Amino acid sequence: MAADTHHGEAGERTERTHVILPAPTSWPMVFAFGVTLLFAGMVTQWVVGVVGLIITARAAVGWWRNVIPVEEHEEVPIDPALRPAPIMVEARSVVRLAAGEAGHRVRIPEEIHPYSAGFWGGLAGGAAMAALACLYGLVAQHSIWYPINLLAGTVIPDLGNATVEQLRAFNGLAFFAALVGHVVISVLVGIVYAVMLPMFPKYAPFWAGILVPLIWTGLVATVLNLINPVMVGRINWPWFVVCQLAFGLVGGYVIARSTKIQTMQSWGLAERAFIEAPGLKPPREEDRE
Repeated sequence: MAADTHHGEAGERTERTHVILPAPTSWPMVFAFGVTLLFAGMVTQWVVGVVGLIITARAAVGWWRNVIPVEEHEEVPIDPALRPAPIMVEARSVVRLAAGEAGHRVRIPEEIHPYSAGFWGGLAGGAAMAALACLYGLVAQHSIWYPINLLAGTVIPDLGNATVEQLRAFNGLAFFAALVGHVVISVLVGIVYAVMLPMFPKYAPFWAGILVPLIWTGLVATVLNLINPVMVGRINWPWFVVCQLAFGLVGGYVIARSTKIQTMQSWGLAERAFIEAPGLKPPREEDRE
């Protein structure tokens, strides 16, 4: 028997004539304006920053006095004609699904790609990307080692000051650093793809193959400009975008074709714990036979 809960009278309405509300004030807007000028002064003139500091300090004091030591309020009259209608209480109950009943789920997606698909998709996309990068080096620089040495330059600062002839030559340390870095990043991005693809409503290979690589290219360009600005000027960015698109299209295609697995969010506690619990865990087909 459910416990009785008192929710008040069904037709209860207040008889108050006024409502107490916080008093209006413009100091928060003035404070925001002062902070804006304060930060603007960091990239323009110091005078702007000083004016912003003065306005911010004055607004902070004014705003503080509105609430300390006593909050300022005002009484707003209540129009009896605009009072809400009485709340009518109805005795209704909510039907709740049992654990795992009717495929009940909490989160989306219901099915996901396995991590192994992201691993192989990342390797496939990385191979396609590496092939196009080497093709660019062979056509534009007459050496497949040029893009490899550029990639290694992100972790080997000395390569940022290397000459074009040095970048065209084979470098064992650079080759090892580029190979390990490219494989690790490709696998990690592939696993991220495997997690993200089920979240896209439609055309997952399109999103993974075009939109995400473009965002990734902008992120790489921004970070690389901070880490090694000299290397940025040596990268052919249109070809770099083509390589990123190749990774996204190939990796996304491989992952999208993998067999999805169901999540356990619709399982009951007994099923998630892999224990036998009659009444909570539905009987399996072989048990019914």
